[in-house]
Amino acid sequence: MSKDLSDFFKLPLSEQIQYLYRNGTFQLSIRYYGYKVNLYLLEDQLVEVFYNHKLDKIETIQPLDYQHSRMKFYTDQISLGTLRKQA
Repeated sequence: MSKDLSDFFKLPLSEQIQYLYRNGTFQLSIRYYGYKVNLYLLEDQLVEVFYNHKLDKIETIQPLDYQHSRMKFYTDQISLGTLRKQA
């Protein structure tokens, strides 16, 4: 896959799911309206997986939008106390 993941996002959703679960690394999840949004690291990029629990299906996978209001939900889960300055 290419570094910018353009080939990944051209795949059908079912193939994106398989590739992500084989090659991605789960980071954390948030609740966002009717979705559980799982954040994955895939080839040095963050992607969001939107899971609709009422329909029991993944509806979409998309690159993380750093400008979106969802970022607050992610940052609320990050503990800054775990980060230490290297001397």
